[in-house]
Amino acid sequence: MSTPHSIALAGKGGVGKTTICGMIIDYLSSTGKTPILVVDADANANLNEVLGVEVDTTLGSIREEMAQAELKGGIPAGMTKADYAEMKFSSALVEEDDFDMLVMGRTQGKGCYCYVNGVLQTQIQKYAKNYRYIVMDNEAGLEHVARGTLPHVDTLLLVSDCSRRGIQTVARLAEMVNEMGLNPTQMGLIVNRAPGGALDSGVQEEIQKHGLTLYGVLPHDEAVYRADCDGQPSSKLPATEPVKAALRGIMESLGI
Repeated sequence: MSTPHSIALAGKGGVGKTTICGMIIDYLSSTGKTPILVVDADANANLNEVLGVEVDTTLGSIREEMAQAELKGGIPAGMTKADYAEMKFSSALVEEDDFDMLVMGRTQGKGCYCYVNGVLQTQIQKYAKNYRYIVMDNEAGLEHVARGTLPHVDTLLLVSDCSRRGIQTVARLAEMVNEMGLNPTQMGLIVNRAPGGALDSGVQEEIQKHGLTLYGVLPHDEAVYRADCDGQPSSKLPATEPVKAALRGIMESLGI
């Protein structure tokens, strides 16, 4: 299989980034663009709930366990550190029909995690060749993108709400991307939860002021709110819902 197309999402908390990520995964699945490797790299996210997937093991908990094993000599006899890491990380892969999922989770402990972070990078690069797409949901700091957890980012989607402050936050993220020399193949903005799917002139001015490429606008959709309230996976909403129809148009315009 050829090199997968990687899609990374970034944006501050509360703008609906994880919901959009779930809908992108559903779009890829429904259009036959599978298999997909999903990486939830946002410690505060709940992408598995958006997708309706149960997750028992996170990479964060495995990183803790490995760091402690290395410190206290808990690696089983006869196993190298690399073999132990391989076994533990493999157990964290959640397998679904159209996609497999790795959840970062939180890392609570102190100390150096350079080795296990390196193992994570190696594992994802090893898995990557088995997939057509990789989709990663990130926290605003872009930690895992900056660290090179993904071999390369083809499409970087910066997600904002429809406020000037939200656009300013995304502009700072875009600056970080450029400063870190990440060089995604394409990078642009998706504005979420816009009333009626339209942007206020002031928000449009802010986007132009910062030189951001606007990929598209997603309307506020009451069905997403209801799904979240009812504990239902919003990614499974009908394709006819306005937000999913708008997102499908954005993905098609990007050649995805």
